[in-house]
Amino acid sequence: MVDLNALHLPDDPDEALAAVVALRRLADTLERRAVRSALGQGWSWARIAQALGVSKQAAHKRLSDIADKSAQEIS
Repeated sequence: MVDLNALHLPDDPDEALAAVVALRRLADTLERRAVRSALGQGWSWARIAQALGVSKQAAHKRLSDIADKSAQEIS
């Protein structure tokens, strides 16, 4: 894991906010790939939600399209 305290934070607001956007996109991509993998390995939405620290309903609402796409790829 990365030590967040060791990261250099840009002084320029434009650079700092661009970094925030990039990190959010990276986190979203990583989350979606991890959920796709978990579903492929038979994880339940309850287990995925617990791992993400959110409710089952919140995880399913935000990420259920991954399950829909995975099901279409199998068909």
